[in-house]
Amino acid sequence: MTARLLLDEHYAAEIARQLRDLGHDVIAVVDDTELRAQPDGELFRWAASNGRRIATENIKDFRPLLTRACTTGDPIAQVLFVSPRRFPRGTGNRTRAIVDALLGWLKLPNANARPDEDWLT
Repeated sequence: MTARLLLDEHYAAEIARQLRDLGHDVIAVVDDTELRAQPDGELFRWAASNGRRIATENIKDFRPLLTRACTTGDPIAQVLFVSPRRFPRGTGNRTRAIVDALLGWLKLPNANARPDEDWLT
């Protein structure tokens, strides 16, 4: 079984669409009217209850949410952190580069068993 991803709001719906076209279970926050503009804590809880790993550049907000859930015993949403330096906004091939990197991560034989906090490298 492949990992199920939720792309945070700074990722285009096109990224999720391309990954779905390749057979992966990926949704984008910007593509879902119920998730759009939700606070990070709500997205974290939603992802935890729906078995999705959040792919995000927002380390400063999601790392504390993950840490808190791990220490309190609350449901955990796994997180895949993406360095904004690796995929800078405003570059011509950002979408393609992110799709390729996420595809590589999704194809890892142990993607579902990766640590709760993982990094896209």
